Amino acid sequence: MSRSKDREHLETMRRLNPDYQGFRGVAREPTQPGNTVLQTVTCSVCGRKRNVPRGVAQEQGERYVCLACQERQGKVPLPGPTYSLEAP
Repeated sequence: MSRSKDREHLETMRRLNPDYQGFRGVAREPTQPGNTVLQTVTCSVCGRKRNVPRGVAQEQGERYVCLACQERQGKVPLPGPTYSLEAP
């Protein structure tokens, strides 16, 4: 789209909804995974530092095992979101 069409679209959206903040939406939406509070924890098997949700870090503490080590050991991780920093 051209700049003029972008501006027209933005003006139209703001007329329809005065709270419209642009095409990027609300800056911090709690349902997005990027807004989860993370804490650094060291894996008890490989010794690598991992960023995991604060609740998981507090629950498992020093006995935390990262997803990569769980897969190498043959353990099946619990269903749900995974938080591994390794490249595929």
